[in-house]
Amino acid sequence: MEYKRRLNHMNLTALNEAYGEPYVLAFGGLIIGLLFGFFAQRSKFCLRAAVIEFWHQQFGEKLSVWLLTFSAAVIAIQALILMGDLDVSTARQLATRGSLSGALIGGLLFGAGMIMTRGCASRLLILSANGNLRALLSGLIFAVTAQSALSGALSPLRQEITNLWTVEGGSSRDLLAILGLSHTTGLVTGCVWLLAALYFTTRTTQRAWMWIGGIGTGLSVAMAWWFSYSVSKASFEVVHIQGITFSGPSAEWLMRVLAPNPPIIGFDFGLLPGVFLGSFFAAWLSKELKLEGFKDGYAMRRYIVGAIFMGFGAMLAGGCAVGAGVTGGAIFALTAWTALMGMWLGAGLVDRWMDAPPVSAPTLMQP
Repeated sequence: MEYKRRLNHMNLTALNEAYGEPYVLAFGGLIIGLLFGFFAQRSKFCLRAAVIEFWHQQFGEKLSVWLLTFSAAVIAIQALILMGDLDVSTARQLATRGSLSGALIGGLLFGAGMIMTRGCASRLLILSANGNLRALLSGLIFAVTAQSALSGALSPLRQEITNLWTVEGGSSRDLLAILGLSHTTGLVTGCVWLLAALYFTTRTTQRAWMWIGGIGTGLSVAMAWWFSYSVSKASFEVVHIQGITFSGPSAEWLMRVLAPNPPIIGFDFGLLPGVFLGSFFAAWLSKELKLEGFKDGYAMRRYIVGAIFMGFGAMLAGGCAVGAGVTGGAIFALTAWTALMGMWLGAGLVDRWMDAPPVSAPTLMQP
């Protein structure tokens, strides 16, 4: 094990010296994005769909896929930490000051928005690659709103909400440390989630891609953490470790297209194109490429408002359904779990309000 670790370190050091850390990170982001996009498309991974099944007490395939993804990410990441191949203590979700008010309110807004747009941020990108024009427009509005919340017109409002309730970085943001638990307990927790996934899969049609895709999507999340950490260990420069998320990279790509001075190249540079191409390839193989648009004006308004909620909510929460919900949740970041609970609650409430079947008016009895 130690020999393989040193060999991997030497290989990455050589790549860093030959091509530079930014391009090594970008290439890794592209490969991991391809895997994530392919597996997520084949498994139909989507937090919004899982939440609807949960609140409707259907407990079917969509919930099973989300649980498979989440548990696979938790198990793989906690195992890597226990083996000494990963250290997430310097990750943004743990090391820097966080906002519990932003996580909760942002999670609620994001959850509401993904019901209105009929998909979370990652699902919008995946559907866009399959020819869904509704998802493409919603994704663009999501990116514009995220950038506005980050450093534009919505930034002051974001800062006001963020400062309502903050928490210092370090052990104060580490849920395992707060509860006095070890990474072994984190691994066991992941196994419990996996058992829950296995239980729910017995209650639905068991497609092979539900298993392969769900677990593969979760392992892609773990791979992102491991790769960025490995590059940072093999570099003489400061390299921030990171995982998969879609809010920050979406805003970054928007500025890359529009701004005269684009952001520097890094992991996120390759991630979004990789997810798009991976999803496109998966849809092409399964013959699911299809152009789809809006049915009416009401649907368009609903998607636009939902995308705005998601973009602002993601920047408040510190990530989207994947960035906070899976990437941050799998390392047991307190704010990530707070945001994830907000997403489940916000989505459930808005689904009940917007998509509940109409109540029939009582009929008058004839004399």
